[in-house]
Amino acid sequence: MAPHTWTSANDLPAGRLEERFPEHEPLLSAAEAGAEANRCLFCFEAPCIAACPTHIDIPRFIKKIATGNLAGSARAILEANLLGYSCGRVCPVEVLCVGACVYNAWAQRPIAIGRLQRYATEHVLAGGPAVLAAKPRRPGRVALVGGGPASLSCAGTLALEGVEAVIYERARWGGGLNTLGIAPYKMPAADALREVAFIESLGVGLETGVEVGEDLPVERLFEEFDAIFLGIGLGGDSRLRVPGEEGPGVVGATRLIERVKHDPVLRLAPSTRAVVVGGGNTAIDAARELAKLGVHVTIAYRRSRDRMPAYDHEVEQALAEGVHLVPERAPVAVVRQDGRLVALRVAEAREGRPISGTESEIPADLLVVAIGQTRLPDFVSRFPGVELDGRSRIVADPVTGRTGHPRVYAGGDCVNGGKEVVNAVAEGRDAARAILAALTRR
Repeated sequence: MAPHTWTSANDLPAGRLEERFPEHEPLLSAAEAGAEANRCLFCFEAPCIAACPTHIDIPRFIKKIATGNLAGSARAILEANLLGYSCGRVCPVEVLCVGACVYNAWAQRPIAIGRLQRYATEHVLAGGPAVLAAKPRRPGRVALVGGGPASLSCAGTLALEGVEAVIYERARWGGGLNTLGIAPYKMPAADALREVAFIESLGVGLETGVEVGEDLPVERLFEEFDAIFLGIGLGGDSRLRVPGEEGPGVVGATRLIERVKHDPVLRLAPSTRAVVVGGGNTAIDAARELAKLGVHVTIAYRRSRDRMPAYDHEVEQALAEGVHLVPERAPVAVVRQDGRLVALRVAEAREGRPISGTESEIPADLLVVAIGQTRLPDFVSRFPGVELDGRSRIVADPVTGRTGHPRVYAGGDCVNGGKEVVNAVAEGRDAARAILAALTRR
């Protein structure tokens, strides 16, 4: 099957709601980047490196910015993290590299590592000089199922070493959640697709609109490829399973974000009142998107604010943007009039469980469910020897990504349950290294 790509940003339909969002952190100018880079102390045992799951040599890439060597800076980043561009934009740097910066201990502003990382890699994605070169083609073929960050990282690493890597993605575009699910004020879909195109430029094949197990039998993968990498992410949005949930006005959070980013037909009335159920980062992203679109947004969370799994700095930003938070409230029913959503009935909650007799209603004509995503056990069962743990995550070696089948590897959300993009990138890269070692031993 010949690789066929649909990653051009020009293929995105016009009129998408995401086009209305200004960038949360715009690209630095050359002067701004130079001034910020020269603030770095270039620590010898830099804590920021240890805090990065991909262990980018941060002082090295920043020093190259300070000396005007942008190509060298980008190379230093991409050698460790092929998706360094998107990670520079969407990583929670406040709790990773920036959070570890030594300036924090002195109550001074830490280095803007993420913004410098984007600055260094931007020109590569904009068609600048190539900073990485693939080795000559060598024996070995690897199929990658799913086109998200883990597979992109794995495939790119393999291609640079001369191994043929082909990604099969069932969606219209590659990129996974970077393209479909990242809040548009952090990174729009067009920029995610530019990064996918960069990975393809390394020699990676990408087949979109192909559903493995349906369009392409799993047995064929085992016949035609030496190894298989599963980067299938998670399933659809989980459900509340309360009375009245079925019907118009109720949508999963990841589905809502996807429509904001891709659906030119989606429009929200200025009078819309939305309730977002959940307390994780996806709930915060959905709430902030809606608030930026002029929607009155309330987050209902079943535990106290200090137990919200979302990053505290994200919660603070949401509140500053007008999002209302109602903690210790558990949903018990969706209220409808003539089939139309009018409110979410909630009850006071203790340890996440509703207390009878304490019900109240939050007016709403849009309900966004952000309580996690389902797993894909039925799909995984098609791969012999691949097992799931008690939380329906693929069991894989934490170092190599190898599953119970010696030729099948896995990484990303389907293994870690839903961590950051940078974790998926690290797992994909490490799996590629293990696959390369296995191919060498053959």
